[in-house]
Amino acid sequence: MSAKQDFNDMAGYLEAASTPFEQQQTVNEEGMQIGAIPRITVHAFCLSDATMRIAEAAMEDRRMSKAHLKLDSGGIPAAISTFEQAPTPNLIIVETIGQREELLTNLDHLAEFCDAGTKVIVIGDVNDVTLYRELIARGVSEYLIAPVSVFQLIGSIGNLYSDPEAEPLGRTIAFFGVKGGCGSSTIAHNGAWSLARSFQTEVVVTDLDLPFGTAGLDYNQDPLQGVFEAVSSPERLDETYLDRILSKCSDHLSLLAAPATLERTYDQSEKAFEPLLETMKSSVPLVVLDVPHVWNAWVKETLLSVDEIVLVAEPDLANLRNAKNTVDMLKQLRPNDRPPHLIMNKVNVPKRPEIKPEEFASALGLQVQASIPFEPQLFGTAANNGQMIGEMDNKHAIAQMFEDLAQSVSGKAQPSKSSRSSLGGLLSKLKRKAG
Repeated sequence: MSAKQDFNDMAGYLEAASTPFEQQQTVNEEGMQIGAIPRITVHAFCLSDATMRIAEAAMEDRRMSKAHLKLDSGGIPAAISTFEQAPTPNLIIVETIGQREELLTNLDHLAEFCDAGTKVIVIGDVNDVTLYRELIARGVSEYLIAPVSVFQLIGSIGNLYSDPEAEPLGRTIAFFGVKGGCGSSTIAHNGAWSLARSFQTEVVVTDLDLPFGTAGLDYNQDPLQGVFEAVSSPERLDETYLDRILSKCSDHLSLLAAPATLERTYDQSEKAFEPLLETMKSSVPLVVLDVPHVWNAWVKETLLSVDEIVLVAEPDLANLRNAKNTVDMLKQLRPNDRPPHLIMNKVNVPKRPEIKPEEFASALGLQVQASIPFEPQLFGTAANNGQMIGEMDNKHAIAQMFEDLAQSVSGKAQPSKSSRSSLGGLLSKLKRKAG
């Protein structure tokens, strides 16, 4: 954004702030173009009753129907207290009362606990263009002058996520089994459930095994539409159409199911899934892809385009050979990306000769993310009930493994008092993210 545009935007906000509230609401409703607001998680910390009422009204607005908005009082100190022990959402809104130095100090403290991808909107009572410029230059997404209107608040949120030059909202995570039957789908579905539960952010599971996908069974869903409809009609594919074909599994978890029928063959082209992935990345924070154990052009293209890859394997020789081939290919074609995460599944099957997980991983030049033991009773019961392991017993050691996996693949830093960033923390991270 240019300096001239910064000044023009600020002038508009200052003018709106000096308008009586009822008139200001009309001006914003008629004059503000509000961009699409995707499935983001927003946590607002208000100080005044007026701002709290505006935020409550925003929660009920149709434009915010996809977003999850949580409200608390207490301003920046309350935000600091909250995120000392919890991951940060996609967007934090904080209200502040005070002068420039106090605001910057408080934001610096908040920065110690925030992820690089978190955006921040500040609502303040300091009517100062210089402060606005300084905050924007440091990476704060927007500064609004109190009192704000419903349409100012919603419009500011929408504008953050409708900029065509902005980075995509979503993070894509592909789960790929190196051998058929190794349990990659089960790991993917439980991992996605743990992501949604741990971070309280929107997750979409996409079952790419069109003829034999099991996500619908595992989540106890039987949707009429899903992945096949999306890839068959790319000209219709947008966020509205995506909403129609998603199946809601829980508050933060949705499913794009496979048809799982043999009424047709599924001969997809190399780029068949690209429009779907781009649409999901623009509207969903976390996209989990359950990639089938096949090898063709579109599977290769998918694995090369995602942000994170989780390889699932059993500890035997055939799995080791396939895993080695897969890792070598990924190293060659994704040289600047993080290495894949390795999950060893069905470990310690009775009477089966096995390769030790550590030796398996060492041969690949990787580390074992988790070694999930062979527990047929636990996994079989969960599958038959259409439940995740964490739903059956969230204290079980395997449920904790899925929680750890979710933390690892999420891309979110964990709050830690021992590793705090310096001033810029959140602000400079956000500036780098925007740049």
